Amino acid sequence: MVKELIASAIVAGVASVAAAAHSSEGRKMTEEEKNILATVEAMTSSLEKGDVDGIMSTYRDGAAIMFEPGQSVTDSSIARQIFSQMTAAKPEVSYSGHEVYVSGDTAVHIAPWSMVGTAPDGTKIEQAGLSVAVLRVQADGSWKMVIDNPYGARLLAE
Repeated sequence: MVKELIASAIVAGVASVAAAAHSSEGRKMTEEEKNILATVEAMTSSLEKGDVDGIMSTYRDGAAIMFEPGQSVTDSSIARQIFSQMTAAKPEVSYSGHEVYVSGDTAVHIAPWSMVGTAPDGTKIEQAGLSVAVLRVQADGSWKMVIDNPYGARLLAE
């Protein structure tokens, strides 16, 4: 059960890649969109470095994080524990594109991803999916995730 939870939780991470100046549709990103992408990339970088504090700093308190399809975790202490377990797998995640859309103080980031990691027993973990994250602008102008669902493609398969 723990191995399955860790393997499922790893997919919640997103990849550390250089910030793309263009969306996957070729449109030049605005500075605001780049800031939103930077939040996602900061989470990814922290995940790959094993920096749980860095990961948690990219989420708003009470954020809904899907570590398993259809099930959200909103308790930050539980999310912190799961992310701590995820970092042990040394996940490496990559994107095949990014889309960012903004409306007022709310944004959505959509990105196909793939991940490779190692389970505690040494088994190689390989997964892929579609990340859908909703972010809200904070009082200081930064963006934080309020919903993080790496299982966005799941409904297409049903």
